[in-house]
Amino acid sequence: MKLNTNSNTYIIIYSAILVIIVAFLLAFVYQALKPMQDANVALDIKKQILYSLNLRGLDGQEAEAKYKEVVLNEVNVEGKGFKYFGCKVDGQTKYVIPLKGMGLWGGISGFVSVNDDLNTIYGAYFNHESETAGLGAEIKDSQTWQEKFKGKKIFGENGDMAIAIVKKVANPESEVDCVTGATLTSNGVSDMLREGLKCVKFLKEQNQVAEEE
Repeated sequence: MKLNTNSNTYIIIYSAILVIIVAFLLAFVYQALKPMQDANVALDIKKQILYSLNLRGLDGQEAEAKYKEVVLNEVNVEGKGFKYFGCKVDGQTKYVIPLKGMGLWGGISGFVSVNDDLNTIYGAYFNHESETAGLGAEIKDSQTWQEKFKGKKIFGENGDMAIAIVKKVANPESEVDCVTGATLTSNGVSDMLREGLKCVKFLKEQNQVAEEE
């Protein structure tokens, strides 16, 4: 019996078989490439952590080696939702704090490294999902802006959170001017910093308790 290739039944069956074959091939390619994709994502995160430690311009192998050298441990603080990375750079202890927040159009993230005084920012790196190129995207693209965080104080003399991103800097010790034309994204970064750096306050309190004991 000759198939009627113009019939609806034939077209439906043919389309279904074609869709199944394509879906199988896509699933196979995805599974085959997933280990490589996961490795690339992991390397990118390691590079971001190194950027926050002012270690930039490294290729993949150099970044892997440097990460193993300077990042000593990754600590999840149970019951607090905090995580930090203990590091050594040029023999000095640094703490890298991961950050997550919301920008104007989507998620933003970053890493901030803090000196062992648990109050002075050593370096910072910020990332975004979909901020506007040339405006909000500058939180990632402008190394010059990121470097403005170096040396800023996280807490004021009264112990309250002081780090902030503002339109007009009144306290240069703890404030950074916002990205030009990207006030809402800058506000998102400021909120992200103040929330994420609560981890530093926790570490500071833990150190004080340890010293008293």
